[in-house]
Amino acid sequence: MDGETMRLLFTMTAAAALWAADPDYRTPWQAKDFEKAMGVLEGALAADPDSMKFGSEYRLLVIDAKAHDRAIKFFGDLAAKNPTMSNLHLNHGFAYVDKIPTAGSITQVLLANTSLGHFTKSLETKQTWIALYTRGNAYLFWPKIFKRMPLGIADLEAAMKMQKSGKKMPFHVRSYLALGDGYFKNDEPEKAKAMWAEGLKEYPASDALKSRTGKSPEEIEKLISNVYDPYKRVDTDLSDLWKQQ
Repeated sequence: MDGETMRLLFTMTAAAALWAADPDYRTPWQAKDFEKAMGVLEGALAADPDSMKFGSEYRLLVIDAKAHDRAIKFFGDLAAKNPTMSNLHLNHGFAYVDKIPTAGSITQVLLANTSLGHFTKSLETKQTWIALYTRGNAYLFWPKIFKRMPLGIADLEAAMKMQKSGKKMPFHVRSYLALGDGYFKNDEPEKAKAMWAEGLKEYPASDALKSRTGKSPEEIEKLISNVYDPYKRVDTDLSDLWKQQ
């Protein structure tokens, strides 16, 4: 092994050890020193590219800093070096989603389509509940003319099957919401109502599920149109996944 290779290995090992502890990116973030905070998290991700936590926190910081293009490039460069990391591809896709509300209608379509490609790469690397739910939910934002609703429903049904075969988690309520919404948008209102009702039995405190029950079709249509408005930022904070494990 030559000296340069040994130096790189030592640097990588040292970086991994450094970022094993929680790096302090919150202090500069709170002080609005976005450049410093982003640098800290970019260092953390360089050492641990597949970290769902660091990736999610970095994207939330980027939204605050309005530095979407920086995040897209950073995740792209990282993914090129680490093509088999599922969470990395997932966060890369979300970086495009995070930019959608800031773009015009034509660019929104391009961003949304690109994000789907990265969600697919995540699933090709590893079948996870979050990747199935994410891609399935993303399809629900597309107008009917694109005929992607059945694809979203298929992903969400697969996510539902996966969650029912394992430990019940608080964030699994999302599947009941999204799958019901998918059925409703696909002109299957009875299946939608049944899914939301099933979800309420599992998660009786869910205000989002409650808001969809006992409403007229017109009221539900208005509610769902508001939820899937492309000019509203989608909540892509993934912290529930590691906080509730």
